[in-house]
Amino acid sequence: MSTNKNALIRYKVLDNCFRNHSKKYFIDDLIEECENVLLEIDPNSDGISRRQIFVDIAFMESKEGWSIELDKLRDGRKVYYQYSNKNFSINNMPLNEIEIDQLKSAVDILSQFTGMPQFKWVNELVPKLQQGISKPRVTETIIEFDSNEYLKGIEHLGPLHNAIYYKKALSIKYQPYENDAPFDLELHPYFLKQYNNRWFLFGFNPDKEKYDWNLALDRIISIKESNEKYHKNNKIDWQEYFEDIIGVTKPVDSEPEKVVLQFTGITGKYMETKPLHGSQKTKWIDNQTLEMSLELIINYEFERLLLSYADVIKIIKPKKLEKKIQGRLKTALSFY
Repeated sequence: MSTNKNALIRYKVLDNCFRNHSKKYFIDDLIEECENVLLEIDPNSDGISRRQIFVDIAFMESKEGWSIELDKLRDGRKVYYQYSNKNFSINNMPLNEIEIDQLKSAVDILSQFTGMPQFKWVNELVPKLQQGISKPRVTETIIEFDSNEYLKGIEHLGPLHNAIYYKKALSIKYQPYENDAPFDLELHPYFLKQYNNRWFLFGFNPDKEKYDWNLALDRIISIKESNEKYHKNNKIDWQEYFEDIIGVTKPVDSEPEKVVLQFTGITGKYMETKPLHGSQKTKWIDNQTLEMSLELIINYEFERLLLSYADVIKIIKPKKLEKKIQGRLKTALSFY
């Protein structure tokens, strides 16, 4: 468990103790209360020292904490602790610097999704968080996600996300690459998925009576809300839908099949640390050859992925896949 999380837990436990004026909490009692809670969460907790509790109290009393007013009352030679105002609680106070820093870290990560319209609100939240800090820290970006705000169709993400969330049928003007002109279709949106830096929309197409109709966002011309009643999804579990495939294409009536591949040289070590699919199993044939077995549906995206390793891969089975890749490589060679 992280140190920051431990600290927040201790502050909340101490807060509860200080609020309880019906019991006298001496330093050993405060230690015991904190340890009991931490042990419930993490049985391997090392316990809390007296010094740590005093440091925690000092922080809670500071302006960087919650500026608590704490009475330190004597009972004989011992001291017990309670809030001067029994109705006080740090839960009722504005966020302190630690909490704001934690929120800012989360916001910094969210703000990396610059290509996603539904996350634009984070840019408005940062200044509000900074208002609670006396000296706003100047931070630099230390993490970056693979996103492209210049992707065609990225502007549709927000409206489509809302349509799925609020269950709205849509009228979409769409133009596939192979069509010279766009056409209109009705779609009841269910799911958005990103693959290979492109976004795809899945939903019910009433004209085709198909629940997993797939549209590429960069081929969508326009979107408007339809007056049709939304057709709820009761056919597909989207968490399971993609388990048997790589990418977004699922051929009709297809079933998973065993694929065996061999990678040569240093690529084998690379493939061990970056699996192609969840079903992947590997073993070394010799010092230079890694054999990989997969159980999946062979689709267009999987074939393109294999071609990207053309000079270091050999397809062992199935034979139909081997012949298909051979054909693609021969066609490619004919261009040179």
